Amino acid sequence: MITVRGCRFPAHLLYDVANHVWYERLDDGSFRVGMTSVAVALAGDILAFTPRRVGRPVEAGRACATVESGKWVGPARIVFDGEVLAVNEDMMNRPQLANEDCYGVGWMLVAKPGDEGPIASLVSGNQIAEAYEAWMEAENFPGCGE
Repeated sequence: MITVRGCRFPAHLLYDVANHVWYERLDDGSFRVGMTSVAVALAGDILAFTPRRVGRPVEAGRACATVESGKWVGPARIVFDGEVLAVNEDMMNRPQLANEDCYGVGWMLVAKPGDEGPIASLVSGNQIAEAYEAWMEAENFPGCGE
């Protein structure tokens, strides 16, 4: 686990720092997708979660889900073109799962990329701390509350 200003980042995941989304490669070549601890800290209490439906296409840079909190309503943007294979129905019914465990039971959806090229742009391993520290500094983000 990598920690930056109180925000946790599992080292085995891939990260889209600009959009605060994580990706976990699954055995079938698809990716489980979720919000980072920074996204959750920025949003506050998650009140609603509406993912794209199973079987629907997703486009790089566009919303794969809409997230609503007391502070914000907006898109969770996906990094690749692809198709939604599964959605987290538990989180649809209990959106606060993202607040409780954004890297576990609070995942958003599973999608299969049409092209893995964009995956190369994601940050992983030791780069996570440097990338998030730079983002936090640039955005004057104090960190995640413990």
